[in-house]
Amino acid sequence: MIKHLVFWKLKPTALDKDSQANALEIKSRLEALNGRIPELIHLEVGLDLLQSPASADVALYSEFADLEALAVYQVHPEHEAVKTFIQAVTSQRMVIDYEV
Repeated sequence: MIKHLVFWKLKPTALDKDSQANALEIKSRLEALNGRIPELIHLEVGLDLLQSPASADVALYSEFADLEALAVYQVHPEHEAVKTFIQAVTSQRMVIDYEV
């Protein structure tokens, strides 16, 4: 199984919304992918509570059967649409993919 984790730091404002509104929009859009992309086993999104200088604003945790399934997810049209929004509102992105 592949675990795919992504962490984003958001711009203070983007697309005429503040970072809190954009964080909620990212969460909503990503969670809507559950059950819509067959290769996606599980997905959850968390929003930072402490807002420390070292914190990311949004975290994604998702699971895939293997690297091939992750690759299919990465280019799926519904995921691509979410990525476009996320890229417009984020300033930093960190990712890790690992096998368990």
